Amino acid sequence: VKPLLESIEKGKPFLGICLGLQLLFEKSHEHGLTEGLGFIKGEVRILPPTVKIPHIGWNQIFRKREKSKLFEGIGDGDYFYFVHSYCVYPEDDSVIASTTDYGVEFVSAIEVENLWAVQFHPEKSQKKGLKILENFYRFIRSGG
Repeated sequence: VKPLLESIEKGKPFLGICLGLQLLFEKSHEHGLTEGLGFIKGEVRILPPTVKIPHIGWNQIFRKREKSKLFEGIGDGDYFYFVHSYCVYPEDDSVIASTTDYGVEFVSAIEVENLWAVQFHPEKSQKKGLKILENFYRFIRSGG
């Protein structure tokens, strides 16, 4: 964990996918209360009992920012592939890059300086997922 923390603190670009998003937060309620990496203030909680858990399949993301390097070339309402039971609740809404509706609105991506993270799986999301990975590659090449 120490090399990861040092790398992020030095400003190196980081792309978290699924659990990689959740680990950035201060704490999680998965398997009891667990400490996260603490880069983002907030917590991780299970999806509400009013929805089918786990959330598996294609769903839309709704962009919360006009300008986003993470979502360059990605449209509001584009579909991505999800597999998760927990979601993040940031204290500061300004970190939210997108949300998704699954009977409840949840945060599906964050973008904060060198930290990019998504709840969905770009590697399983066909052309739109490849666009996310390409955007991250361009971000790294530009010096972050």
